[in-house]
Amino acid sequence: MAIELFNEDGHVCLMFTHLADEGGEAVQANQFLVIHGDTGAVIDPGGNVAYNELLLTIGRYFPPSRLSMILASHADPDIIASLDRWMTSTQATLYISRLWERFAPHFCKPGKTQGRIVGIPDPGARIALGGSELVALPAHFMHSEGNFQFWDPVSRILFSGDLGVSIGSSADAARPVTSLAGHIPKMEGFHRRYMVSAKVLRLWAHMARTLPIRMIVPQHGAPLAGAAVGEFIDWVSDFSCGVDHLTQAHYAVPA
Repeated sequence: MAIELFNEDGHVCLMFTHLADEGGEAVQANQFLVIHGDTGAVIDPGGNVAYNELLLTIGRYFPPSRLSMILASHADPDIIASLDRWMTSTQATLYISRLWERFAPHFCKPGKTQGRIVGIPDPGARIALGGSELVALPAHFMHSEGNFQFWDPVSRILFSGDLGVSIGSSADAARPVTSLAGHIPKMEGFHRRYMVSAKVLRLWAHMARTLPIRMIVPQHGAPLAGAAVGEFIDWVSDFSCGVDHLTQAHYAVPA
């Protein structure tokens, strides 16, 4: 079943946490559906392990034929490996970084994506969703070089991709975190390896503080809500990671 993150005046945000469970073989991943009136958008729909159940579950809340867009934070397989099947089952347009718009067709049979990919420019964009909009926010090098987060001004939810990720089960992902301190051990190792540098995180934090964020919802793990939102922004604004830790020892010919 979907987890309802927001539902007010015909604007609905749903989260799916368990669809990629594959006996522990595949990393836990979240998928999202944003509905506004009579149209909708899927955010980071996932790989083939999630596709069938996601399509069926979405159908309980919204006709998939009325999906107008697929939003991809970046081009990893757990984000859009199922693209070929979405291009077949819906008329949706894929929005993805311009860096990846010519790579995404490799997930599909020839011709499937013709005229159905919009490349998001590096500064981001405002993307109309019926009478509302979703805002593609620059999130480059967190971790992908062409990377976006999606901000929903109505629900004030930031769909943050790989930023804010925690490692755990789908049951863990279903429980929002409201205090960051006890949650950091589930986040620290991932962010130290997958985020590129402290500089990038500081720049992101400065941008994030300009938005009235009610919830940060990553593509893996639990949403951050309440006090944890500000605590997370403060934490990453002074977090050493990625290339900050590299030395010549990391670039040596194997013995």
